[in-house]
Amino acid sequence: MAVAAKAFQSWRARIAPDASVSELCRQADIKRSTLAQQLVRGKVSVETVVRIARAYRISPVLALSEFDDYGDLAEHTQPPAPAEYLSQVSPMDLLRLIVGRSDEIDCVGQPLSFALAPMPHRYSVRTWFDAVDPGDLRQSLAARTGVAPQNLSAQLSAGRLSTQLSVEAARISEVSLTSGLVVTGLLTPDEGGWRTDGRESALSHLPDSELILLARDWLDGLGKQLRRQEQDSSHDQTLWENLG
Repeated sequence: MAVAAKAFQSWRARIAPDASVSELCRQADIKRSTLAQQLVRGKVSVETVVRIARAYRISPVLALSEFDDYGDLAEHTQPPAPAEYLSQVSPMDLLRLIVGRSDEIDCVGQPLSFALAPMPHRYSVRTWFDAVDPGDLRQSLAARTGVAPQNLSAQLSAGRLSTQLSVEAARISEVSLTSGLVVTGLLTPDEGGWRTDGRESALSHLPDSELILLARDWLDGLGKQLRRQEQDSSHDQTLWENLG
């Protein structure tokens, strides 16, 4: 989702009234031609807004909240639920903790013996979406935004989600509206209101039984996704061989 060029021009005049477009782009490390094209099309990407906000030391959340489509972003920012923090732990880190607890290197309620991989990880979008899903998120999201269910599935399978869908999914699930923007990489965890040690805390307090079940569910989903990718790859290879 982009913001209207007219609204963007009004916003940038407020935050940097004396800055030219060239200066604005230089400060935000954006190509002038990129911003010029967006202005001509009448839509400026949210990525551009976020980069300019950071360059001028403005909270990206507060900056986006000044635009109509994101007016309630700051107001509905709240701490993530434990399930959201856990969704941002990579499958490999889950396995590391299982081994650590088996070897009694790690214990429930104690700090982890290893550093977690940075977020977002490869499967961040899909695992977050599943974690906040109240049961009918796909259907509700498709109905509310008009996106075709197959397009939504394609985005999730590819590990991405548009800004509009990220915010709307959070709104439907009644979680922080910034969460989807964090897991898609638009906002940093700190900008989105995520505790620095939130993932570690949620993971370290997870009982062994829940840890095993969580790893099982995620690995099962990962296996299905990899199987589909392998089947698609095999199909493509067969097609090329037939064409050749």
